[in-house]
Amino acid sequence: MAERIEHVPLPLPPAFADVPLSIHCRYSIDELLAGLGRATIGRPPSIDREGVRYIEQLRTDVFTFTLQKAERDYSPTTMYRDYAINAELIHWESQSTTSVESPTGKRYLHHRELGSHVLLFARETDQDEIGTRSFLFLGPARYVSHRGSRPIAITWRLDHPMPATFLERAQVLAG
Repeated sequence: MAERIEHVPLPLPPAFADVPLSIHCRYSIDELLAGLGRATIGRPPSIDREGVRYIEQLRTDVFTFTLQKAERDYSPTTMYRDYAINAELIHWESQSTTSVESPTGKRYLHHRELGSHVLLFARETDQDEIGTRSFLFLGPARYVSHRGSRPIAITWRLDHPMPATFLERAQVLAG
């Protein structure tokens, strides 16, 4: 059975002591939003479907993204180029309306100086053989560099390298 284990879950850093999620585990959108305190009985996760969200109480930007996007499922303005560069680096694009001068863009680019965090959740495709694919929690990430604006193309460095099996699949999808 041990030979079937793809990776070992890792704990979140102390800043997230009250968050019941583990790095390198898979979560549905509902599970990850509930775990981050974004979904409650009074605020169902179904009203939170965007791939970017700022969680004020955690001072954290949370990005959920799909690596292989089908044109039929996305508009031209949401066909962002998100991909794994290597086991530690992710290329991610902000929403098409976010500029480097905007408060949101500045928060992304200067998150460490501002005392905020970034958490990344990725999935290979929207669907798998049983339905909607869950997201792999890649964990905390730190700004490395950026280029452009509207959208901003940002390179993030993961605090923990992504699992090798996920990286292999991500690189196959990137071509």
